[in-house]
Amino acid sequence: MPHTNDVGIPSRQAPEPVGYIGLGNMGAPMATRLLEWSGGLVVCDVRDDAVAPFLDKGARVGTPAELAASCSVVSVTVLDDAQVREVVAGPEGLLVNARDGLVIAVHSTIADSTAVELAQLCAERGVGFVDAPVSGGAPGAADGNLATMVGASEADFEVVKPTFELWAGLVVHAGAPGAGTRMKLARNLLHFVSFTATAEAARLAEAAGLSVADLGNVVRHTDAITGGAGAIMYRDTAEPVEPGDFWEGVFGHVRGLGEKDLTLALGLGGRLGVDLPLAAHSLTGLGDALGVGPGPLATEYEENHR
Repeated sequence: MPHTNDVGIPSRQAPEPVGYIGLGNMGAPMATRLLEWSGGLVVCDVRDDAVAPFLDKGARVGTPAELAASCSVVSVTVLDDAQVREVVAGPEGLLVNARDGLVIAVHSTIADSTAVELAQLCAERGVGFVDAPVSGGAPGAADGNLATMVGASEADFEVVKPTFELWAGLVVHAGAPGAGTRMKLARNLLHFVSFTATAEAARLAEAAGLSVADLGNVVRHTDAITGGAGAIMYRDTAEPVEPGDFWEGVFGHVRGLGEKDLTLALGLGGRLGVDLPLAAHSLTGLGDALGVGPGPLATEYEENHR
């Protein structure tokens, strides 16, 4: 049973078993890392072939009810909101037989409202709920180097963090339940919007007689050095930069480089007959996005395209 230390955070005398439900492309490599957990691992999946490798390595298998009764933390990686609801609160779900102090951690990307709703439902039963979606894909899962964004109370975060660190290279406490999902949605917005921009860049490169694959190699190489879009996310706010702020000079410099390069790319696209709507939008919006307002090249472009 958990006890409370002098700062009010639950802790345990010795590691207890942890559980994992959902052993698919992401769940299986994450659960594999938990085989290192000294308290033991209990797994659950509807497919016998998914469970078998874990039994061979010393894990136990159980139903959701059995995991809820015996484990301190149960991680869940299933397909969608409906499956998460079924696993957590369904007639044969975790809450049916949940032990005192259990913390349920959902790694599926679900609606933030679902996370908040389930957290409230769990709290009524004396169970902790954590939404902890992950980023890094199958390669990150295989390497044990995922990023996880955790929505949890302080107490529940302290309970799950040691297990998460076995499969994650970065564990961020985003805030209360629901916050982890909101951060994942913001992260994925950037991810998929960038795919549309990538297609635009690829069309320009191809029209210029260049290899799209070679361009991709350059992008991956340089993003690994510069940090890509994350390189401008050092401020604590997205509000405009105050005059005289340190970032005014930094982002003013970035704006100047960006507006110059976007102007040149739009010129190339015009000569090749390639429409670049995202480039045009970025040229006129880059300065505001950086918080320093448009520069002269963006202003000139807007004036010429009214």
